[in-house]
Amino acid sequence: MKKIILLVLLSSSLSSFASVDAKATDKVITESLLNKFSKKSNKKDLIALKKEVMSHSGKSVPALVQVMKNGKYPEKNRWVATFMLGKIMGKKSAPFISKFLTHPSWVMRMASLKTLLALKGVEYKRSFSNALKDNSFIVRSQALDNISKLGLRSEAPFVWQMLYDKRNYYAPKKGSSKKEGNLKRTNLIKKAILTVGDLKFEKAKVPLLSMIQKDKYKDIFSEVNTSLEKITGKKSPEGNKQVKLRFWKKIEVASKTI
Repeated sequence: MKKIILLVLLSSSLSSFASVDAKATDKVITESLLNKFSKKSNKKDLIALKKEVMSHSGKSVPALVQVMKNGKYPEKNRWVATFMLGKIMGKKSAPFISKFLTHPSWVMRMASLKTLLALKGVEYKRSFSNALKDNSFIVRSQALDNISKLGLRSEAPFVWQMLYDKRNYYAPKKGSSKKEGNLKRTNLIKKAILTVGDLKFEKAKVPLLSMIQKDKYKDIFSEVNTSLEKITGKKSPEGNKQVKLRFWKKIEVASKTI
C-alpha cells in the first residue's frame, strides 16, 4: 500500500514539474519572438521570422497577439504578425482579426482585410462594405477586392455608392476646388464599375447604359462596356467604339420597351 501511495505521489510530482517546464518553455518562446518582432526587419529578417513562428506553431500565438495589439512594434512587423496568426489559427482567428478592421492604423486595417480575404471571411461582408468608405484610399481598394474576390453580391449596392463618394475623385489642378465639374475619376472608380459587373448588379444596368452613351464618361468606356457585358450576359460586337455604342443603344431602347 505504501508503495502505491509513493508511486502516486511521484507521478504527481513529475506531472507538476513537466507542467512548470512547459510553461517556462512557452515563456521563452514568447519572449524570444517579441524581441525579434520589436526590431526593424528587412525582407531576409522577415522570412526567417516567419519560419520561426511557423516552427513554434500554436506556441507563437501569445506573441503574435501582443505584437498586433501594441503600437510600439514596427508596422511592417505587426502586418506580418496578423498574417501569421491567420495562417496558424485559420478561421478561429477571424473574430479577433476582424476587430482590427476599425483600428486607428490604416496598416492594421489593411492587414486585417487581406488576412480575412485569405480566410474567406464572408461573414464579415458588411464590415468590408463599411471599409469602402475608409479614409485611406488603399484600404478602400482592398475592401473592394474582398467583396469582388469573395463574390459578395449582397454588397453590390455599397460598391455602386462609391461612384458618388467625392473621395474617389481628385482635382486635376493644384488649388482646384472639389466641385463636381472639376473632379476627375481615380482608378478606384474604374475598379468599382468592374466590380458591379462581376457581382452582376442588375440595378446598375440602366444607369450604365446611359453612361456609356455620354462623352463625359469616355475615360471609363472600357470598364462600363465590360460591366454591361457581365450584367446583361451579352457580348458587344468586335469593332471600334461606335460599333459598340450602337449595340448598347439598341439594348437600352429594347429595355425601355419591355
